[in-house]
Amino acid sequence: MPRVYSPEEAADYLKQHLPTWHVEENHITRTYTTGDWRLTLLAAGAIAFLAEAAFHHPDLTLEYPRLHVRLQTHDDGGITDKDFELARRIEALLTWQPAESDALEGYPDQWIR
Repeated sequence: MPRVYSPEEAADYLKQHLPTWHVEENHITRTYTTGDWRLTLLAAGAIAFLAEAAFHHPDLTLEYPRLHVRLQTHDDGGITDKDFELARRIEALLTWQPAESDALEGYPDQWIR
């Protein structure tokens, strides 16, 4: 049986490893500001792809300029390592930008934050 973290333990973990995420109602959560509907939909689709591959599915709330992500391992009744791992992968995917030395130019306008 996976370890279930208390809200306090989860908050401590997030402070150290995922500082843009926080604990809310026994979930780990993050709101990404996208600035427009197109990027909100692209981000939600990318998260859906990761979640399906991981067979661990977040709650997503889509709004015009932002995307809310909530993670909890429902079968275990709380926050587990599965949630932290998927959050790390979501964070890496949605905030990735090419380095200045890359051949890729990067998106010319404001990106997801």
